[in-house]
Amino acid sequence: MTLGLVGDEWNLLILRYAMMGVRRYGEWRSALPISHAVLTGRLAHLTESGVFEKTSDYRLTKRGRDLWPVLLTVWAWESAWVPEHAESLPVMVHRGCGSAFTPVLACQACGEAALPRDVAGTFGPSGTWERSVPSGTTRRRVASASAGLFPQTMTLIGNRWSAAILGGAFQGLHRFRDFEQRLGAPPAIVADRLRVFCDLGIFEQAPSADRADWTTYHLTDKGRAFFPVVVTAIAWGHRWFRAPEGPALVYRHLGCGEAFVPRLVCGECGVALRGHDVAVERAVADAGPLRR
Repeated sequence: MTLGLVGDEWNLLILRYAMMGVRRYGEWRSALPISHAVLTGRLAHLTESGVFEKTSDYRLTKRGRDLWPVLLTVWAWESAWVPEHAESLPVMVHRGCGSAFTPVLACQACGEAALPRDVAGTFGPSGTWERSVPSGTTRRRVASASAGLFPQTMTLIGNRWSAAILGGAFQGLHRFRDFEQRLGAPPAIVADRLRVFCDLGIFEQAPSADRADWTTYHLTDKGRAFFPVVVTAIAWGHRWFRAPEGPALVYRHLGCGEAFVPRLVCGECGVALRGHDVAVERAVADAGPLRR
């Protein structure tokens, strides 16, 4: 369910404008290069998923508003690591300190900043390698280049096998055969995804410690920097789509030893962020009032 929502570029674009105050169908039609059929379908899906409630317009529910950490981490990663975009990314301003900021991932228990190496993840009661592969087919990618606000994010999580391979890397998989066997992925798919991830600078290749003629794949700094997107999306899914037997993944913060629950803090003043403390503003090139 989580991948179906955040792994779809149209959904992210619709949510981007919703977070900025858009509520009416016509406003999305004016802001996005989107067809009537696609917009109608995505709004219906987001409403059925409990992200929007529809009255005379579309309003974010508590579940929908709770997606703000995922949107912020996507914007921050794309801004830091992807040099070219079809349009300017939104500017994030922390109302508490008045500064434009970059969100920093931290541990909710101790408040300390957390890098991927500081967090240990294991499968929970509802998690297995087989179940880590999202079911069903991924929605078709946005065809229009003008809609590509999150181009590399969609390459990483907009395809179910891409998302599974990226998740496997964060769970410690490094070898081709491990991606193939643990995830049950077709060899051609694994080869293609590994090539794309290397081309994007998400993975880097290195000789295997077991055999010099084997290749291993390791996350680069750019790849590890995507961790906040992954962990905030997983946390959102755990909060709003609970499995009866328990969570699929369990994280522990190695620094304090407590269960790791992600929290975003302002990179300028260090204060923990809340959704209503963040102003998401159009970049200067996009400046213009939104009807509210």
